[in-house]
Amino acid sequence: MTSLSPRHSAYFADPFILKHQDRYYAFGTGRSAREGRAFEVLTSADLQHWESLGGALLPVPGFENGDYWAPEVAFSEGKFYMYYSVGHGDKGHHLRVAISATPEGPYEDQNLNLVSGEPFSIDPSPFQDEDGQWYLYYARDFLDGARVGTALVVDRMLSMTELAGHPQVVLRASQDWQIYQRNREMYGQTLDWHTLEGAFTVKRNGKYFCFYSGGAWINDTYGVNYAVADHPLGPWTEPFDHASILNTHLTGLTGPGHNSITVMPDGQDGIVFHAWDEERTRRQLYILPLLWTPEGPRVEGTAVLQGSE
Repeated sequence: MTSLSPRHSAYFADPFILKHQDRYYAFGTGRSAREGRAFEVLTSADLQHWESLGGALLPVPGFENGDYWAPEVAFSEGKFYMYYSVGHGDKGHHLRVAISATPEGPYEDQNLNLVSGEPFSIDPSPFQDEDGQWYLYYARDFLDGARVGTALVVDRMLSMTELAGHPQVVLRASQDWQIYQRNREMYGQTLDWHTLEGAFTVKRNGKYFCFYSGGAWINDTYGVNYAVADHPLGPWTEPFDHASILNTHLTGLTGPGHNSITVMPDGQDGIVFHAWDEERTRRQLYILPLLWTPEGPRVEGTAVLQGSE
């Protein structure tokens, strides 16, 4: 049993936290929020006490009853840009962008498919480099190679609403722990399906670190690892061949993952992620300190973590 406690007791998966003008705004996948909008948004001054501000995203025409996943928000030139995917169930997901004048919304979809032509794309994550250039990391399906499945790419952004259209591979599956499901029926085939998703990139100590989740979000195979590069487009290398940042063994939580990173009130980085409650009915919001050591990033914050390898 873990000693960790969620920061918010309700369902709040794929959490992303934006800090703006000394307040935090959390966006997550979950139930439809008030006013018929997708993505509940929470706000806090300290990352401990949260207030719900209702729904963030106005429904997209044609997807009023769709499934909206994994929002992340970027602030640029006075506007807030929300990147997310929408589809029906786990079919037809594609990347979209919505704009708001305020961090809490409402966000209005711009009627753009950012990756038209791809059959399945999820988890868009914007990153701005020190020179001002924006990049978008996301996950898409690959049917070639020894380990087929969902994996990670990055594309340069021509503007906040347009990609260059030349995605570069960040990481493909390379290990068995990244298997989502064996003998899965996909694209008219039966495949051992691998999943890498939820990329989130930061620059620290002169290097780029791309954190990602692998395995099956529905069970305890899910966890977080990272890769390192000298440029946002790569090439990327993984120092570890397992979920070295978050996993069930390290945390005592079931399926910890789909992380983002925020700067906490004390100035330290915090890793934001979800994990299942004990009944496995809700994915809930967690935040732990993320430490930068000579050996690389690591998470600590409980006796469970401190006593683990």
